[in-house]
Amino acid sequence: MAETIKLTLPDGKIIEVEKGASVYEAAKKIGPRLAEAVVAGKIEGKAYDLAHEIQKGGKFELLKPDSGEGLEIFRHSTAHIMAQAVLRVFPGAKLTIGPVVEEGFYYDIEYPTPFTPEDFRKIEQEMSKIVVEGQKFERREIGKEEALALYPDNMFKRELIEGIEGDAVSVYYNGDKFFDLCAGPHVPDTGKIGAFKLMKVAGAYWRADAANPQLQRIYGISFPDATKLKEYVTRLEQAQARDHRKVGRELGLLVMKEEAPGMPFLLPKGMIVRNELEKFWREEHTRAGYKEIKTPIIMNEQIWHTSGHWEHYKENMYFTQIDELPYAVKPMNCPGAMLAYSSDSHSYRELPLRLAELGLVHRHELAGVLSGMVRVRAFTQDDCHIFAMPQQVEQEVKNVMALVDKFYKIFGFEYDASLATRPEKYIGTIAEWDKAESTLHSALKGINKQYTVNAGDGAFYGPKIDIKLRDAIGRQWQCATIQLDMQMPGRFGLTYEGADGQKHTPAVIHRVIYGSLERFMAILIEHYAGAFPPWLAPVQVALLSISDSHNKYCCKLRDAMMEEGLRVEVNDRQETIGAKIRDAQMQKVPYMLVIGAKEEETGKLQVRDRKGRITEMNGKDFVLLVRKMIEEKRQIE
Repeated sequence: MAETIKLTLPDGKIIEVEKGASVYEAAKKIGPRLAEAVVAGKIEGKAYDLAHEIQKGGKFELLKPDSGEGLEIFRHSTAHIMAQAVLRVFPGAKLTIGPVVEEGFYYDIEYPTPFTPEDFRKIEQEMSKIVVEGQKFERREIGKEEALALYPDNMFKRELIEGIEGDAVSVYYNGDKFFDLCAGPHVPDTGKIGAFKLMKVAGAYWRADAANPQLQRIYGISFPDATKLKEYVTRLEQAQARDHRKVGRELGLLVMKEEAPGMPFLLPKGMIVRNELEKFWREEHTRAGYKEIKTPIIMNEQIWHTSGHWEHYKENMYFTQIDELPYAVKPMNCPGAMLAYSSDSHSYRELPLRLAELGLVHRHELAGVLSGMVRVRAFTQDDCHIFAMPQQVEQEVKNVMALVDKFYKIFGFEYDASLATRPEKYIGTIAEWDKAESTLHSALKGINKQYTVNAGDGAFYGPKIDIKLRDAIGRQWQCATIQLDMQMPGRFGLTYEGADGQKHTPAVIHRVIYGSLERFMAILIEHYAGAFPPWLAPVQVALLSISDSHNKYCCKLRDAMMEEGLRVEVNDRQETIGAKIRDAQMQKVPYMLVIGAKEEETGKLQVRDRKGRITEMNGKDFVLLVRKMIEEKRQIE
C-alpha cells in the first residue's frame, strides 16, 4: 500500500495524498477547477511548481495568479518569456537578471544598440507567439560545472553561478531550448500567461555599480486577463497626470535637486502642508496620551550593535567619525527611544509609556531606485515607541489600530491589514515569537479587522501588522506599521519595577502612521491631484481684483481674514479677471473671491469654489464657512 501524507489547508481541513504526488494532483483533490486556476503551491511556507513531487506533509496553500505571491510567480514567468523573445529577436543579446518588482518585472540585458519602441513591438509579437506555443516550464537541478558550460560567453550568468552556495544550480527550460537560471517556481506553461505589455527601457549597471558594464533594463507588466491590463494602463495614465513631482513643481510645493539626490527640498507652500500634517499629528497624539521626545541624528556606532541593526542594516547606513570614534547617522529612531527610556527608572504604574518622535533618519538607497519623495535617502518618520507590560500589549495594539483608522478616514483612505510573521533571520526564541504573533492575531480579531498573513516578512526583532492604504485611483501604499518587539528592550537592559517589587523587562511596540512624512505628502499630492482639502491647502482663499482700483480693498479683506487664521493671497497683477480665475484654478485654491465695485460697495462676496460653484454671502458667513471646513477637516464635496 502506498504511503500517504497529510496536508493541512488554510481553513484547517486536512487532505491525504500519496507520497510523491505532485502539487497539481493535490490541488485536484481539493477541486479540479481550482487545480486549473492556480499557478503554484506552498508547503510549510515555501512555494513550489505544480509539478513538484510532495515528500512531506504540512501546511498546504494554493496560489492563484491574481494577487500576492501567485501574481509574483505569474510575472516572473512573464519575465522569462520576455527574455526568450529578446534572444529570438536579438540573438547577440546577453541576459543578466530579471526579477519581479512592485510594479511588474524587469530584465537587465547587455546589447550594444539602444532598444526602441519598434523593438518593443517586435519583442511583444514574439512573446505572443511563445504564449500561443504553450511551452512547458521544466525545472532541472544541475551541477555548477554543467551550469557554467551553459554560459561560455556570458560573464554575468557565470558570475551569478560562481556566487551560488553549494554545488547545485536550478535552471528552468522551456520551448526551443531556452533556459535561464532561476530558483522558481513558475507557472506550468507559457500558455498560462494572459495579457502583458512592455512599458519602458532604462539604463542600469551590473550589480548597481557604475564601475561595471552598462545594461539596458526593460520593464514590463502582466495580468491574467486583458481587462486588468487595460485598467492598469488607464490608472498609469492617471498616475502620470497626478505625479507628485510634476504637481509639486506646478504648485510650488517641492523640488528635487541633483546636489542632494534623494533628499527633497520643500518650498514655502510645501512647508505649509508639512506643518499642518505635523500639527494634526501632535494634536491627536497628545489626546491619545503620547509624550513627544527628540533624539540625536548621529550616535555612537556601538548603539547599532546593541540594537541588532548592525547585523541586518549596516549596508544601508552612513558613517562618520567624532573625536576619532566611529559614529553612525541613524537609519531608525528606535535605539534613541530605548536610550530615552533608560534615562530614568520606571514603575509599572507609569506603563504604558508612549514616547512619540518626528525623527529625521537617513538610509542609503541606490541611485537607480530613488523616486521623488516616494523613495528617498533622508526622511522623517512619525515614530512612536510604546513601553508596556506584556498584559497591556494587546490593548495598546488595538488603540494604535483605532488611531490609524481615525487618521486614514480624515484623508479619505481605505486600507488593508496584514500580519507579517517570523523571518528566516531573527533574534530571540521561537517561543517568544509564537507568543508575540499570537498577541497580534488576538488584537486584530478583537477589533474584527480582516487581515491576511504575510509569512516570513516580520522584522528581525518581532512580528508586525502592516497597513496598506488605497488612494483615489486604487493604488496601494505601505504606510502604517505596528511592530511588536520582545527583544530590543532586553538588549538595552530596560526594566520597570513591577507590583511585586521585582525588575521586569517591558515589551515595546514600534509604530508609525504616516510612515515617512515625505512619502505620505507625495501620496497625498497624488491622492488629491494637488486639490488639497481647505485645512491642508497652502492658499485657502484667493482674492482676485477686477482692476487696480480694488487692490486696496482686497488687501483690507486679506488682513481681516488672516486675523481669523485663514491663509489668503491677493492677485493684484495687471491681468484680466478671467486669467486670474484660471490661475487660481490651476493652483487648486479652494475658494476664489472676485472683488469689484459691487463687492466693495455692498460688502457681499461672490464666492467661487474650485468646482466652479458660485454663492453670494457676507464676509462673516464666508469666514465661518471656511473655518468650519478647516476645523472639521472636510474636503470640498
